[in-house]
Amino acid sequence: VQLVESGGGLVQAGGSLRLSCATSGFAWGDDGTITWFRQVPGKEREGVACISKNFAGAIYGDFVKGRFTISTDNAKTTVYLTMRNLEPEDTAVYYCAAATTPRIRIKTWNWLYLYELWGQGTQVTVSS
Repeated sequence: VQLVESGGGLVQAGGSLRLSCATSGFAWGDDGTITWFRQVPGKEREGVACISKNFAGAIYGDFVKGRFTISTDNAKTTVYLTMRNLEPEDTAVYYCAAATTPRIRIKTWNWLYLYELWGQGTQVTVSS
């Protein structure tokens, strides 16, 4: 199983980006959960958005405030994170992570230790 993120880059505040997480050997609709996390140097990794076979719909971090959307292709092997109205505070390395455990639920989706596989990350930089 492999996860590969892409789509990061430099964007001005107020702009948009779409990140992709391409999976091989894993389809979240059958196998579990894909979640986007982000991390700023010196800070804990935080959950951004989650999509899972364990619950309907998607879950977002409180800071998203309707600006981001997680979506997937029909095969459920690529998960996208569309980010709009970006702010300098969104600057971070964005990671996608996969989990097979059924323990990922609405209250546990951002528990890092539940995730078995991580991508290499993609840098998002938002300039003011």
